[in-house]
Amino acid sequence: MATITATKKKTVRMNGCVAAAQAAKYANVDVITAYPIRPYTATMMALAQMVANGELDAEYIVADSEHSQLSIAHGASSSGARVFTGSSGVGVQYGYELYSPISGSRMPVQMMIADRTLDPPGDFGSEHTDALSTRDMGWLMGWSCDAQEAFDNHLMAFRIGEDPRVLLPQMVCQDGFFVSHITTDVDLPDTAQVKEFLPDYKHPYPLDPRHPVSHGPQIMPEQGPPLQLERARAMEGSMAVIEQAHEEFAKIFGRKYDPWLEEYKTDDADVVFFLQGAHGVTARYAINHMRERGAKVGLVRLRTTRPYPTDRVAEVLSKFKVVGVIETNMGLGSVSSGGSLYAEACAALYESQKRPLVVSFMAGMGGEAIVLKEFYWMTQKMLEAQKRGKIEKRTHWVGFEE
Repeated sequence: MATITATKKKTVRMNGCVAAAQAAKYANVDVITAYPIRPYTATMMALAQMVANGELDAEYIVADSEHSQLSIAHGASSSGARVFTGSSGVGVQYGYELYSPISGSRMPVQMMIADRTLDPPGDFGSEHTDALSTRDMGWLMGWSCDAQEAFDNHLMAFRIGEDPRVLLPQMVCQDGFFVSHITTDVDLPDTAQVKEFLPDYKHPYPLDPRHPVSHGPQIMPEQGPPLQLERARAMEGSMAVIEQAHEEFAKIFGRKYDPWLEEYKTDDADVVFFLQGAHGVTARYAINHMRERGAKVGLVRLRTTRPYPTDRVAEVLSKFKVVGVIETNMGLGSVSSGGSLYAEACAALYESQKRPLVVSFMAGMGGEAIVLKEFYWMTQKMLEAQKRGKIEKRTHWVGFEE
């Protein structure tokens, strides 16, 4: 088992990449597999320095590709090691073959994703298409809006994914540049707090020559349905574990997160933005400004994407007159010809007795920032829809319309 030097609680200014690396260190990971692609590379640079300086005793392996990187992570986790890896953009795609085998063999590998837009344009800025393209592969998945949340989400993801009732890999996502490279104050805990919250990883069936077991995705067709059902049940059952982990995290560390949705100024809101990730930070500022002008607008930020909190989304979003789904991902040819968040929000609301109008906003595409004036424009579109009682059209491309 790897060891780290004991540390006391302190506040340090850092970016999201370093916060993810710090979380891996505090989690006392055994094996790190790395392959460079920005903006996630800074995480592996920070971990390499920790290992070199003797702060973290872990096996650090530089692979020759993302496919090899995830293959090594799969094998290490199968052998009973706590594993940390990561990628960004097209790098996430290169390793695609491994996502289903890792979750199918129930190996709780943790993967840090610093989102970037896929080619084209391949920009350094954030777009969530890279990680969301894997959303149905059986990985736990959620987005952090700042460096503190990134640190905390990594610790909680290890706790949740390694729980014997779950045993699923985790993608802990953060927006490229907006979180990965913008520094904020991060409260780092006492190592004793982490030890209390996060027990050592012990897979029930590790590969061990002293106790032979068989691992592998190639099985007879008739064995497939039970395996797939078991994986589905694990994902569904993780919801109770996620809620429990968040409660215990709050007790130990003093920071309380809703595991599913963050609500901001929604008590009397008529219209709300529904989004995930770092653009929620800008949304809060925009909402404050619009509130001063009398607009009853709020924010609902999705914190966990897989498992999807269907009932909670329906309960919360059904309270409003209009929901504006801000997409930061591509869903070309989809229900809305926009992104994937709209379709899932609408599906969650389908059985609600009270359904709001729902409109999709394609914004922040190609890694662009969503600036305040664009939030004002989207708010106006929602208020107009509320007044007329119907939406103008299903999807708006923000910045390309009057």
